[in-house]
Amino acid sequence: MPQQQTSSITWAIIAGSCLMLGLAVGYVVFGSHRPAEPVVTPSAQVPAPATGGPQAGLMDEQQAQALRNILARDSGNVQAATQLGNLLFDVGRYAESVPLYRQAFALDANNVNLSTDLGTALWYSGKVDEAIAQLTRSLAINPTHPQTLFNLGIVKRDGKQDSAGAVQAWERLLASNPTYVDRDKVQQLLDQARQQVGSTPIAPVRSIR
Repeated sequence: MPQQQTSSITWAIIAGSCLMLGLAVGYVVFGSHRPAEPVVTPSAQVPAPATGGPQAGLMDEQQAQALRNILARDSGNVQAATQLGNLLFDVGRYAESVPLYRQAFALDANNVNLSTDLGTALWYSGKVDEAIAQLTRSLAINPTHPQTLFNLGIVKRDGKQDSAGAVQAWERLLASNPTYVDRDKVQQLLDQARQQVGSTPIAPVRSIR
């Protein structure tokens, strides 16, 4: 996805009011994709990841075909691969979006947002271990990337029942991003996860003014 679009869609599924109650039940965010409509069980407390995710809709087949044509002529077109992956993700075709994101990330391996998008698509495709591995790659690019840290906490909590791992990711998120837009929601999730591992909730991180 073009860099100039990243600033507005980097907050992805977590952006603004889109997070709200969805965050409280484990809403995974997209690294560079535009927000999806909130759902009750996206990355889901109990249901498998493939049953959750943003609500599906109708794909713009004309646009999708145009992107496929571009890729047929130029397989190294990062923008086309990313946009086609986005279209597929938007309509719930997560497994089909994965190879497009892989293709784009192979060509732009320092793009943390693209890496996180790939990790998110893997999670929604039910590939928990691969999602964790990809999100770990995102952190190798940017150790404090907020969307990656948020997602990693969700995947560890809901995919691995690893509350301690979720605590570690969310602590790191709040400590490294003191002005994070949805820090109060993350703090609530962090407190809940800490209770599950029998730890004392950490003190809120003061926002920098």
